[in-house]
Amino acid sequence: MTRPLDELGFYLLAGAGGEGPAGLMDEARTGEELGFGTAFISERWNVKEASSLVGAACAVTSRMRIATAATNHNTRHPLITGSWATTMHRLSGGRFTLGIGRGIAALYGAFGVPPVTTAQMEDFARVMRRLWQGEVVVDHDGPIGTYPLLFLDPDFREDIRLAIVAFGPQTLALGGRLFDDVVLHTYFTPATLQRAAKTVKEAAEQAGRDPRDVRVWSCLATVGDHLPEEVRLKKTVARLATYLQGYGDLLVTTNDWDLAVLQRFRDDHVVQSIGGGIDHHATAEQIEHIATLIPAEWLEPSATGSAQQCVDRVREEFDYGADAVIMHGATPEELAPIIAAYRAS
Repeated sequence: MTRPLDELGFYLLAGAGGEGPAGLMDEARTGEELGFGTAFISERWNVKEASSLVGAACAVTSRMRIATAATNHNTRHPLITGSWATTMHRLSGGRFTLGIGRGIAALYGAFGVPPVTTAQMEDFARVMRRLWQGEVVVDHDGPIGTYPLLFLDPDFREDIRLAIVAFGPQTLALGGRLFDDVVLHTYFTPATLQRAAKTVKEAAEQAGRDPRDVRVWSCLATVGDHLPEEVRLKKTVARLATYLQGYGDLLVTTNDWDLAVLQRFRDDHVVQSIGGGIDHHATAEQIEHIATLIPAEWLEPSATGSAQQCVDRVREEFDYGADAVIMHGATPEELAPIIAAYRAS
């Protein structure tokens, strides 16, 4: 390996998690060997519990940053989260980033988890910053709840990065005001990426921060044609279809796509027959059918084709305003040819 590629990231256990959590360690080692700057972990409530995976990833790496993108602030007590973050920060030698997000409101509501608001995420970030500086927070009564006492350690002077997964303008602006990293969603069009990056940077400037201190991450599906077609369809068509299942209205309106196309997708008998996420439960034949329902332009905001074509598309994201790019949806091993081409170009 030559220089670390701090401007590039990837997800550990991408998607539904592949063969399970035991593969994370090898993926983390491989990602670091390839030179990735950051490995992200997205929490799912099955075998992708974030704190366990973060500990494993930190333990088997020595240079690469490990970040959650995302966990939820309201599924753990603030002191548990603050203590976990500090533990990972010190365990890793300062390489941990705590990233939070909203989650899917309808799903969490079914689980009895209250919906996450922008005000809560702001309140949480401010409380974490205070706790990491050794402050005693007395009689806190804010959007995250009422706490008579919040306190970790008077000797703490921890500089822990905070990230937020952002979609809409309010969350993007919050990222610019208060967070260190803003992680965007997959399948954002170039126009959406440009608008999002502008929102983040302007909010940072208005808050008296240097916009360069807030790193905007494009999350770009990166699926080279060295992979079998069935795998490529699962990582592109099935993945986008799963987003459309969960929060299609938000993604479609954000990108200024046609809502009538989304409705036809939802009305389709094959889509309706799949009990769960399409990327996890659909057969290859079902995914081929679903591919006929999704316009080509909806799949265009991704890096596909030869390794060099993928590299060219990744580099375009920087031109659209991204500070860094997550090569989303593929393992480090699957991304190795693209990384080789990236270094060579």
